[in-house]
Amino acid sequence: MSLQLEGRRALVTGGASGLGLAIALRFLQEGAKVVIADLSDKDATTAVERSGKKLGKTIGDVAKLADAERMVEDAAAQMGGLDILINNAGIETSGSVTTARDDEWERQINVNLNGVYRMSRFAIPKIIQAGGGTVVNMSSVGGLVAVKDFSAYGASKAAVIQLTRSMAADYAEHKIRVNAVCPGAADTPLLQRACERMGGARADELRQIYASFTLLKRIAQPEEIASVVLFLASEESSFVTGVSIPVDGGFSAQ
Repeated sequence: MSLQLEGRRALVTGGASGLGLAIALRFLQEGAKVVIADLSDKDATTAVERSGKKLGKTIGDVAKLADAERMVEDAAAQMGGLDILINNAGIETSGSVTTARDDEWERQINVNLNGVYRMSRFAIPKIIQAGGGTVVNMSSVGGLVAVKDFSAYGASKAAVIQLTRSMAADYAEHKIRVNAVCPGAADTPLLQRACERMGGARADELRQIYASFTLLKRIAQPEEIASVVLFLASEESSFVTGVSIPVDGGFSAQ
């Protein structure tokens, strides 16, 4: 049985933990060379060790233009080029337009939306040089439906969906497919921190509430999200571009 990404070179942002690490490890299993980009050198080093030192790493902030350029150059140098970009790095803050702090709003947009733009700005020319490839952007179910007190997060993730469509239109002629994944609640450190922030001692109860909102009555495992990202990054989805796929246990279907 052939490997789905054999010989491909992938850069995964936010790759040191959670969904990003699950994606990076799955890509390794499918034969890809993978470099993870992350803000935390400590977490990235731990991820590299967990992979048996098969992962490469590059450190920086996707929201900063200079960091984005350097990380793309670094990753391409480590792998000898670039075929796949996974724009996974993201943060989550709560609040409506009247309760969110202005600096929180700015940071949310800078990471979740501008980070996708900035990494893509420098990665796409590398993918064109390689003769084409794929970009997968991480949106969210929160970009498809309204979630109370998550205005900045929802706005950033909805914008990623439209940016995905625009990128698909702009780069199809260069044999680059661009798609997005819209996860629901997944068992990641990000979800745990959000539950602890909002629920305190009742964090586990809040996790169960998230699960109850889905048709499948559970939250996702990171590997389940990674499988869909793999599909979009591989030739199994060779006629798919410009779409945003919910992976939310049926939450957005209700």
